[in-house]
Amino acid sequence: MTITLIGMPAVGKSVMGRAIAKKFGMKLIDGDKVIEKRTGRRLQQIMDEDGLDGFKAIEEETLLTIKEDNIVFTPGGSAVYYPAVMDQFKEKGIVVYLYASAEVIANRMVDFSQRGVVLKKGMTMQDLYNERAPLFEKYADITVNCNGTYFAKYKREAIDKIEKYLNKSGQK
Repeated sequence: MTITLIGMPAVGKSVMGRAIAKKFGMKLIDGDKVIEKRTGRRLQQIMDEDGLDGFKAIEEETLLTIKEDNIVFTPGGSAVYYPAVMDQFKEKGIVVYLYASAEVIANRMVDFSQRGVVLKKGMTMQDLYNERAPLFEKYADITVNCNGTYFAKYKREAIDKIEKYLNKSGQK
């Protein structure tokens, strides 16, 4: 069983991932950290040195190597660009979309230029949001609204929705 959390940068995937992993007794794997460990470089450094296409090739290849079970997986928001990656994680468990509006994301993420965000030249955060939101919705089994600043509420909501989904589907 794998629980994969998807969503925009700064939506709270890491915070939620820790809480969900603890609740369900699962291991947490951060996709960005796997890429950095595998390459020995920070995400932004990969993008600066290899370009956006080079980074995306590394990211997709790396994400496809994650075969563990009983994990909570938090990939970067760009994971939804790779159908094979998303199909793999949907087959292994459930995909939870952590939703926040474009305005909330913009307020949380003041400077994304050094964060390793897959952003084409000239693209704004709003453009990125508009591009990714339909993909997040496409792959999501569960959506959790993470607008605002009260993460404890979102953690409870996410855990409740996951438990209901697992009970309904017979996976728990």
